[in-house]
Amino acid sequence: MLSRLRSSRLLRVLLALVALAFVGYGLARNWDDTVSSLAKLSWWSVAGSIAVVMIGIWIMMVAWQRVLAGLGSAFPLRTAARVLFVGQLGKYVPGSVWAYAAMMELGRDHGCPPRRTFGGTSIGLVISLGCAVGLAAATLPFTAREVAERTWYLALIIPVILVCLHPRILTWGLNQALRLARREPFDEVLSGRALLEVTAWTIAGWLVYGLHLWLVIGDLTGDFSFYLLGAGAYAFAWATGLLFAFIPAGVGVREGAMVLVLAPTIGEGNAIVAAVISRLAFTFADVAWAGIGFLLGRGAQRPAPDPAETSASTYAAQ
Repeated sequence: MLSRLRSSRLLRVLLALVALAFVGYGLARNWDDTVSSLAKLSWWSVAGSIAVVMIGIWIMMVAWQRVLAGLGSAFPLRTAARVLFVGQLGKYVPGSVWAYAAMMELGRDHGCPPRRTFGGTSIGLVISLGCAVGLAAATLPFTAREVAERTWYLALIIPVILVCLHPRILTWGLNQALRLARREPFDEVLSGRALLEVTAWTIAGWLVYGLHLWLVIGDLTGDFSFYLLGAGAYAFAWATGLLFAFIPAGVGVREGAMVLVLAPTIGEGNAIVAAVISRLAFTFADVAWAGIGFLLGRGAQRPAPDPAETSASTYAAQ
């Protein structure tokens, strides 16, 4: 598949169009709910929600860029935006490999070996999952106690992630995956200092994400004291959706988990509206950033590919 993506510009365009088609299908399928939800809200809360989601996504991109820099591929921001944002459209296509495949090939276009993009994206995902579960574990006992008691086991993921992020264990795990893919292993991964920097950026991104539900809930209820509830609800919903990787972008699962957390406090009707607007904000932001990333990256210099990596890729494709 990677070999075909590399050699066929048409296939890349078709993959992007398929991803956009699935985005459109998801919006059309929930169009009535979306319209009724928008009717209950002020324009400023919807616009503000989309704006803070876009800021949060940019911060997460910076965290991902720092991971790749620590692995040896220091992308400029405009290049990182193109690789991550355009590639991430693949998550809307059914199957769990399309976003990875697209990002690996886009990264390769700009001189980053596919194994490094794979490793950096995997590390970023694990760090983000740890931060999301940590945020949910820190807030839900105070904002949604019943949900926290029923899902206490999710907190067990945190020490596992902390252990897995130790440089030696992280190197071993990634190298096992690379050997299965018949790729050259890493000699080293991120330093402890780089991991702390990436974690700080990721935490900042999650805290910004919390603002998008805070605005919507405040508009629905007239009470703007629910920031921790919104931040914890989205973190819990995202982590839950990630467990169902085979579902494109966690559609349905994320919204159900969000309603579960929000409904006891703000009512089921308001919770459903908040979940629908959250999905709309992230979908719009994903598509908008993909377009911006594509335009930003068009003029970026494309280094020649690593000959050793090219040989390994050719061997793997045979």
